[in-house]
Parts: sequence; structure tokens; C-alpha cells
Amino acid sequence: MGLTKLLTWLINGRKFVPRLTPIPRQFLSSYPCRSISTTKMFKSAVMNLREASNDQVQEFLNSFDTVLTDCDGVLWIDNNVIPGSAETMNYFRKLGKKIFYVTNNSTKIRRDFALKAQQLGFIASEEEILSTAYLVAHYLKGIGFTKKVYLLGSNGIGEELKAVGIRHIGVGPDHVQPDFKNMKPSDLDPEVGAVVVGFDEHVSYPKFMKAASYLASEECLFVATNTDERFPKAASIVVPGTGTLVRAVETCSERRALVVGKPHAYVRKFLESCGLNPERTLMIGDRCNTDIELGVRCGFQTLLVLSGVTSAKDLEKIRSEKKPPLPDVVLPKLGDLQSLVTS
Repeated sequence: MGLTKLLTWLINGRKFVPRLTPIPRQFLSSYPCRSISTTKMFKSAVMNLREASNDQVQEFLNSFDTVLTDCDGVLWIDNNVIPGSAETMNYFRKLGKKIFYVTNNSTKIRRDFALKAQQLGFIASEEEILSTAYLVAHYLKGIGFTKKVYLLGSNGIGEELKAVGIRHIGVGPDHVQPDFKNMKPSDLDPEVGAVVVGFDEHVSYPKFMKAASYLASEECLFVATNTDERFPKAASIVVPGTGTLVRAVETCSERRALVVGKPHAYVRKFLESCGLNPERTLMIGDRCNTDIELGVRCGFQTLLVLSGVTSAKDLEKIRSEKKPPLPDVVLPKLGDLQSLVTS
């Protein structure tokens, strides 16, 4: 499968202006400036690119041909573009880099993700987007799944399933009140052969009951989009991520889900099948335990930005504990790279 199959995700939320906190100087001083090989980054060096020389920055730019980037927390937060991110991504394209948007967000179809990116100033096409909603549909279609899906998730997944001819139920609010005494097997759809868990703003106890009841059958497949703990948001607001729902269903069903998103095996195999040259590929993200871990497992170069989930203090704690995976290079935000090039 070629690179034209890659696609992306994203989430709508309440608007706010992203506040980007600079990396404290005491943290910056601990990130050594080392020379960069044009064919291989210093693995897990946590090098601050803002402290690099102009020649080192140029060598870094010359060291990769393909850019895989996360979206939420890297390029935008909610519907607000992070300053400089569009200019940097479009600059990569001007340099001839291949660009793909790789996201764990499952709330929209690929076309809508591409449209949002374009509206925020990014050059993007549907073919350049890899979302977990698409990966779920790709996986089920690939194994010849023909039954019905009980979907604890959003319509983005539902539309991707529909596009490959897979029927589904469960999207939207479940108005059934939980009734522990009177729920009967007849309340379940006998055609369901898989439970898929993604982000679901309408999650409820009846939905958990139904998901666990379907999964009581060992023949019922259990698939999840991702296990992210939370979404990038304003400092005082915590939005629980899909991992919250996945863990709940795993607990009550006493089953473990096959997870298709970053950094798990399925998305790794998908990317590897696209024929990427690992040493010439850069993974950009705002999480060490998803984006950076995916990059490390695939042998990609990695760039962590501190404009999303991972803060400078979080990174320093991870670094002091020597807790892998650690990024090769780090920036406060992606837009800083563009300013380094033009300075």
C-alpha cells in the first residue's frame, strides 16, 4: 500500500486562545547542543533546537524527507491554530518534504480533517491524513469482517465504517435507563460481532453495559482507536481522552482491546507497509507515550513540541527519571523552527 493511503483526525472543542509557555531557562540549559548527522539524529538526546547553531538547524532540515505530524497540541488546539505551525508545515512542503497528518483523533472523517487543516492555513489533502477512525475501518475490512459493529464512539468512525461497507449501531446518546434487573439478552443485537471504542461524548452506563454484554462472547472482537489519557486543553481544563473509555470497557468486560492508534503495533505495521525510510522520516508530536514512542519503535527521528499535553516540567521529570521514550529534539512550539530558519 502506497503513501497515498495515509489520512488524519481531530476534535471540536470550546474555543480559547492557546497560551504557549516558554521553556524555563533552567530546563533549556540541560539540553546539550550537539552536532547533528544528516542521516541520523542523536537518539533520545532531548536536544533543544533553539540552542543549536544555524548550521546544525540546516543539517537537521536536510536529515529527513518525510514528515509525520500529530495534529492536536502540535498544529492546533480545538479550532485555534498554534502560532507558526502552518508556516512551518508549509515550509517543509516547499522544501520538497512529503507530509502526512497522523492523529489518534477519531471524531471526524478524513475529508473534514483536511478541510479543517486548510481553513487553519495548512496545505493538506484527504490522502495525506491518517486517523484512527480510518484505521479501525481498514483493520476490520482487511480481516474480512462482515458482521455488525457496536460503536461506543463518534460518527467519524461510523462514516469510515460505512465507507467500507460495514454496518454499525450505537452512535449518539443511548436514552435507555440502566436497569440491572430487567436487561435481557433480547435487548442485544444478535448480528453484532465487534465492539469498537473511540471518543464518545455521549458515553453512558447503558453503553458500558451493552459493550460488556456483547464482549461476554469470546467470538466478539474488541477494537479501540487509542488510549490517550486526555486532550490538549487550557491549563485549568482537563478533557478525559479515549483511554478513559477503553479502560472502563476493558475492566467491565475483562477483555483487552486491540488498539489501532499510536503507538501500538497496527499503526506501526501500516506505516512500515508504506515503504518509508525510517532514518529519513521525522515524527512530530506533543506526547512522549504516543507520538515519540511510535517514532522510536519505528526508527524515525523524533521532535517533541511543548505546546500540547507534555509541558517543560513534564519533560524534565521524564528526562531526570531516564524514562523512555525520549525525543531526539525539542521545541516550545513547532513555529519556532520556522523562526530559526528565517533568523
